[in-house]
Amino acid sequence: QVHVAESGGGLVQAGGSLRLSCVASGDTVCISAMGWYRQAPGKERELVAGITSGGSISYADSVQGRFTISRDAVKNTFYLQMNNLKSEDTAVYYCHADDFVCPVSVSSWGQGTQVTVSS
Repeated sequence: QVHVAESGGGLVQAGGSLRLSCVASGDTVCISAMGWYRQAPGKERELVAGITSGGSISYADSVQGRFTISRDAVKNTFYLQMNNLKSEDTAVYYCHADDFVCPVSVSSWGQGTQVTVSS
């Protein structure tokens, strides 16, 4: 099993920055890809950034150039640095282990962390 816990959200003014953290636990050696997702009220959950164990990184068009995903493999921690935040970035942010190199019975979702951007 893989479990995650997100932190670092908060209230910030437009143009500000936040850094989200995601600590993974359990069968972390099996994780080959990790993603940061967000879900705004009334909308579906969407992938905003992803990173693989090989270092490949991808971003949604809406956050490209403003968000940076990174990882600390030693700490099993993943980060999402968010700069130049906009009101449309307001959402609950989640991390999730998306792919694996060995069998994992469950890849759970955390409770998420709320990001609110005031305009």
